[in-house]
Amino acid sequence: MAEIFDSEVPSTELLRDKARRRIPRFAFEYLDGGCFSEINLRRNTDEIREVRLRPYYLRDFPGATMETELYGETYAAPFGVAPIGLQGLIWPRSAEYLAEAAVEGNIPFILSTVSTASIEEIAQLTKGRFWFQLYHPAEDALRDKLLERAAAAGCKVLVILADTPTFAYRPKEIRNGLSIPPQMNLRNVVQMCLHPTWSFSQLAAGIPAFKTMQPYIPKGLNMRHLGLFMNRTFSGRLTEKKIRALRERWKGKLVIKGIVNTEDAQKALDLGVDGMIVSNHGGRQLDAGTSTIRPLSELAEKFHGKTKLMADSGYRAGPDIAAALASGADFVFLGRTFMYGVGALGRRGGAHTIHMLKRQLQQVMEQVGCAKVGDFPNHLVRN
Repeated sequence: MAEIFDSEVPSTELLRDKARRRIPRFAFEYLDGGCFSEINLRRNTDEIREVRLRPYYLRDFPGATMETELYGETYAAPFGVAPIGLQGLIWPRSAEYLAEAAVEGNIPFILSTVSTASIEEIAQLTKGRFWFQLYHPAEDALRDKLLERAAAAGCKVLVILADTPTFAYRPKEIRNGLSIPPQMNLRNVVQMCLHPTWSFSQLAAGIPAFKTMQPYIPKGLNMRHLGLFMNRTFSGRLTEKKIRALRERWKGKLVIKGIVNTEDAQKALDLGVDGMIVSNHGGRQLDAGTSTIRPLSELAEKFHGKTKLMADSGYRAGPDIAAALASGADFVFLGRTFMYGVGALGRRGGAHTIHMLKRQLQQVMEQVGCAKVGDFPNHLVRN
């Protein structure tokens, strides 16, 4: 992978600031915001950064490697690109840019059902080296069609979503017309005019659309009726019956995303899943919920070695990844950080962000004397 690194934006905070200036407010707030008063959005990262690592300075240290094996693939680092809906609204062609960067940087990319790139487009860009996150359809026939397309495209890992049983109450999105059904108001039009780079890029890329879902959407729907159609099409609550059916039909690895307690974790393992992502949907669903780092530690104590335990939500930088690994995660996914990268730097943003995170994590490993990713729990300062 060619090294792409912009020294003007060497941190997530600087990427965020630059992205905020380049993206219309309504699109940036969709990316950046949470639900209700955004308490859990802040709690996620705040509590991750309460984790402390113990360095060892007087030991022999052969050097650090970030290479990580996961489901038969050896990745260059223990982190990947989390699924995000409506990526192309935030920055044009951002899903495609991140997929390209992920395969070049040898990290996993997860495509959302409601992203703005199709299964087939991402499969072509990644040569089938991608994961697919399924929003469970209300109808079994549509579920089976999506599974068949993912399998035909070469996808080996299916991620099923447990943490969105309802549409969230997000005041900023409601104000901006990005609720269900969506609407475009005068305020948003003015914001687009004030961000010409974003606007002209959107014109070149075409209107953002749910491309994976396009074959099933009736022609000629306006924005209101499209929103109502999507609302009817998906059934958010994941049940044992649905998981069993998915396990029977999906021949690859099956991962469940949104686990935050041991009862759900045990039930998922009993149903035959191959791994779980400890997640609260980026703090976008339940303001009164827990952060992700605390249940991660509890789950790791009970299930370490029994399944692949991964995490997302709140992880923004290399030290945050290290905190998750030290707390028992096998792998970490980041969403907003990668989108800040693309929003700040366009097509170069994915490669820049991967390189930035690798450099940050490498420095932490060398500082504390951690030779390989699996050794991080030995450096955790336990209260």
